[in-house]
Amino acid sequence: MNAETVIALAERGVYTTIVICGPLLLLALVVGLIVSIFQATTQIQEQTLAFIPKIVAVLIGIIFFGPWMLTKMITYTSQIFSDLTRFVG
Repeated sequence: MNAETVIALAERGVYTTIVICGPLLLLALVVGLIVSIFQATTQIQEQTLAFIPKIVAVLIGIIFFGPWMLTKMITYTSQIFSDLTRFVG
């Protein structure tokens, strides 16, 4: 196994991680922005008000995006295992 193979494998792993985490991070970002605007408008500076809506939004996102995320992870894992003989031998 040469350096190009290792770099390609790492690149594919990082890309898969970004694609899987992207929707949840974007959802948390949007909810956090909305809560921040609400806090600035009403001048409520409660710290837990910023975290609880994000947690709820991410949990709902996991329910909604969960099957798609699991499919992506299983596809990546099966590709790694199918190429395992090429990497070792």
